[in-house]
Amino acid sequence: MLRPLLFFVCIAIVASQVPYLMRYETASPDIVDAPQQTMEISVAPGKAGGGSVLLSADARGHFRGNFKLNGKTVEGMIDTGASSIAINETTARRLGFTGNALDYRHSIGTANGTTKAALVRLERVEIGAIRVRNVDAMVLKDESLSGTLIGMTFLKRLSAFQVEGSSMRLTP
Repeated sequence: MLRPLLFFVCIAIVASQVPYLMRYETASPDIVDAPQQTMEISVAPGKAGGGSVLLSADARGHFRGNFKLNGKTVEGMIDTGASSIAINETTARRLGFTGNALDYRHSIGTANGTTKAALVRLERVEIGAIRVRNVDAMVLKDESLSGTLIGMTFLKRLSAFQVEGSSMRLTP
């Protein structure tokens, strides 16, 4: 009698950890340690030693790149419809923003509805030869945002960004 009970308790413990393990696997897919092979990023010479960055669209037509946010490499997707850079809690912690510093008092509208967000300031945002300092970003709970969106708080600081066929050019 004790053996089957022990067996079911072990199964219950393992089953209770499946959601945690699944969340651990998917909680921070936007954080990368090295450039991904599916992204094509090229840097073109620019004026005054700067250079433009050319991003190729992925299979779904999205423009993604490996950005450095406060010196940490994060995969970000360009979103011209986002008024701000948007990062999730997991990424925010990796960038040095602790739970105590995050004040989720701002109501924001997303494609999935209204949610709460915390305002932070990124010391620097970089991609290729492009470097922008003091960029506002919004931190959303992990349940509300699975990746990083690079919105207008970064894009409007560039001299230009434009889509040319299946490429997007970012010009400092």
